[in-house]
Amino acid sequence: MSYPPPPPPGQGPDDQSGAPQDPYGQGGQGGQGGQPGQPGGYGAPPPPPGYGGAPGYGYAAPQTSKKAIWALVLGILSLLCCGIFAGIPALILGMQAKREIASSAGSQTGAGMAQAGFILGIISIALSALYVVLFIVGAAPSFNSTSP
Repeated sequence: MSYPPPPPPGQGPDDQSGAPQDPYGQGGQGGQGGQPGQPGGYGAPPPPPGYGGAPGYGYAAPQTSKKAIWALVLGILSLLCCGIFAGIPALILGMQAKREIASSAGSQTGAGMAQAGFILGIISIALSALYVVLFIVGAAPSFNSTSP
């Protein structure tokens, strides 16, 4: 069984005017509904959202602890030139930074830097104490030029 071909547009049994039918049944002309000669019913679409999304959503990026950075810097300086004078603050800041990072619930990072500063501070304090002991015993090199 074969079906007859569809009638050309504007010549169907339901079309008396010869104008194309509104596919959405709005009854208007010119596209977006309403009465003929009036603007459409929907209006312009809303603008796209700006960068960053709506406020209050997402999370803040974790920040590196300033104490951890200073502990690492002082730990390195304590080994290079400052000895115990930078080693003790590196040790203290390293401990404080590790404690703060652990209690920050992920909002601070830098635990590795804090640990490195802590360890470098310990090494510097140990080397400074060893140098003082060797200096007292007399085995440490002296910096005066009177020795033969």
